Amino acid sequence: MVGSAIVRELRRQGYGCIVTRTHSELDLTDQRAVDAFFAAERPEYVFLAAAKVGGIEANASAPADFMYQNMMLEMNVIHAAWRHGCRKLEFLGSSCIYPRMAPQPMPESCLLTSSLEQTNEAYALAKISGLKYCEYLNRQYGTDFISVMPTNLYGPNDNYHPTHSHVLPALIRRFHEAKVAGAAEVACWGDGSPLREFLYVDDLAELCVFLMNNYSGNETVNAGTGREISIRELTSLVASVVGYEGRITWDTSKPNGTPRKLLDVSKAAGLGWTARTPLREGIALAYADFLSNPARAER
Repeated sequence: MVGSAIVRELRRQGYGCIVTRTHSELDLTDQRAVDAFFAAERPEYVFLAAAKVGGIEANASAPADFMYQNMMLEMNVIHAAWRHGCRKLEFLGSSCIYPRMAPQPMPESCLLTSSLEQTNEAYALAKISGLKYCEYLNRQYGTDFISVMPTNLYGPNDNYHPTHSHVLPALIRRFHEAKVAGAAEVACWGDGSPLREFLYVDDLAELCVFLMNNYSGNETVNAGTGREISIRELTSLVASVVGYEGRITWDTSKPNGTPRKLLDVSKAAGLGWTARTPLREGIALAYADFLSNPARAER
């Protein structure tokens, strides 16, 4: 999702020499393959958007996989970029790197100040390691490797898997299927109280290209909207956009996750960037994308 959005943004801005690889073409957890790719292509600028991602259930059921695959792929790419003289690299992480009970909104400076959310700790530790490796290379070798930490993302090419996706695409699929089936009710996880922030992926892509051209530094940059919504309100909004008119119930035996996750985006704003896509409009665009490719929903 993120990689394709960055490619769209680069092309929109007129960049032509863009080198990409799909997972089937290049396994980023294979160190030799990654090194061979960098030796052959010699990219000057690298956006590292690849990751193994998923929602609460996916993270909780396979923490070892999330840690290993993310650690391997990011270390391989960052190390190869340094080894082969890449001019600049941008590493994309996640807002889950911040402590579970971080001050709200969460500033970049609160990283590693207290314990992480247990439901996605493995993924967070991997992302923190990637961020820190970029920082250490900058300090030791004078590289220009930066990082950006997005909030919850959604949009074209998202993962709509029924159990392994994130909350917003999962709700899109759930309400769509309920509408088609004429279901009287839809059950959602938790009690609906957690507060979350959602950023349309094309807005993130615009920031990523902007930072590549305009920012250097060891501290990461938060990417979000600065606005939050409760999961309960979000479900009603998604149901409205999809056109589902049945009842919404809550399964409180399921976890809520972190109570609140709002990013402090004043740093990005100070650099000259602000998210532009309203949430309802973005959800409508994401739903249209879901409908345009039925096979995507089966991933």
